Amino acid sequence: MAQGADNYPPYAGRLIGEADILDALQNRRPDDEAWIEVIHKMDAVYAELVQSQVELEAKNAVLLETQRFVGSVLSSMSDVLVVCDNDGIVQQTNASLDHLVGKKSNDICGEPLFSLFAPNARKKVQLILEKGRYGQPVIDFEVPLLCEGGGMSPLAVNCTSRYSHKGKLVGLVITGRPVGDLRQAYKKLDKAHHKLRQTQKQLIFSEKMAALGRLVAGVAHELNNPISFVFGNMHALSSYGQSITRYIKAIDEKMDETELVGLKQELKIGEILEDLSPLVEGTLEGTQRINEIVLSLRRYSSTHDEPGKDFDLPFVIKTAASWVVKANKTNPAVTFSMPEKLNIHGKDRHIHQIMVNLVQNAIDVMESMDRPQLVVFCGRNETGVFAGVRDFGPGLGEGDLSHIFEPFYTTKLVGKGTGLGLYISYELAQEMGGVLSGQNHPDGGAMFVLSLPDEVLHGE
Repeated sequence: MAQGADNYPPYAGRLIGEADILDALQNRRPDDEAWIEVIHKMDAVYAELVQSQVELEAKNAVLLETQRFVGSVLSSMSDVLVVCDNDGIVQQTNASLDHLVGKKSNDICGEPLFSLFAPNARKKVQLILEKGRYGQPVIDFEVPLLCEGGGMSPLAVNCTSRYSHKGKLVGLVITGRPVGDLRQAYKKLDKAHHKLRQTQKQLIFSEKMAALGRLVAGVAHELNNPISFVFGNMHALSSYGQSITRYIKAIDEKMDETELVGLKQELKIGEILEDLSPLVEGTLEGTQRINEIVLSLRRYSSTHDEPGKDFDLPFVIKTAASWVVKANKTNPAVTFSMPEKLNIHGKDRHIHQIMVNLVQNAIDVMESMDRPQLVVFCGRNETGVFAGVRDFGPGLGEGDLSHIFEPFYTTKLVGKGTGLGLYISYELAQEMGGVLSGQNHPDGGAMFVLSLPDEVLHGE
């Protein structure tokens, strides 16, 4: 295309409009075609420039918004933040660090990382830099930070490497939290945990005492028989003592032999002598029974752990069930399904407490039934020893099966239970190395079974 001024179209030198372009197309000369093509390309380039400008402005807006967001996050962080390059020169900090060291970010940036920490921590800072350069993270590394006024604040430092968009290592990002704050938080957490454990122990002990309180009536009934027996025997022994004393006094006074024989028959000294030994033995047996019941109460109410011992499992289970049944207004028909004797080695107090809780639960769920009944059983199988209770109540709901051993979980009405009985029983079973499970019986009602494997039953 010619470059002379004479070859320019007549509409050159002013703003080209649509009418000008149509007019030029109608009256164009052959050498105008190249010029028209240039105009079309210029229009396309201009459109592309406009589109690029729009996209650039949109990206700038997103970038600006991102910068503001990052800035707000950094300024609100309670942990300190330091960004530095590979040489350890500080490039950025946040408000938390600035507040601790008493300097502005502009005064800190450009300074070496070493200047932020105590002189005796130089090796630790160097180690952080070296690990960062090799892409190795640093977690909870304690380093003393120089604070405003010359003091020091130990920091629990975390450090990660920083990479460019091309994956090149460009520096480090260091965050830290004053260890004093962490220690204070841990101290408060430990105190709260300790208080929670103490409260839990108190609640468990209260539940245990409440269960023991429910047994008082049953225990009183258990004590009534031997006490009545001892009282009757002692009354008889007192009467016998008076007769024997009178007879011995007559002997001392050298009473006539004929009168002495008559007195002996009158006082029934022969019968007394025959009855004396059984009376003493019976009294001793009664007092021994009373002593056993009292010792059992003391053991079951004690907070101290006791070592395992040999005992008869059916006897412990029957004692626990009898105490509970006699202490309740509801008087269920109890069926004992167990051998006459089954000697094992373990913690009889734990088993007694578990059976007390299981029997009490069974009685509670059958409170509204006309003819409540329950089965208490124990025995031996191929894996060890088992003991349990089955009630004939409504059974366990599907939603309850997975929660029955959780603390404070109860299906009883408010004021009827604490939800700790089964939880305590479950914990006692685990302490013995056993398992307590609960399920619905195929023929109705719920059944709870304590299983003690052979490996925990030493000394059988």
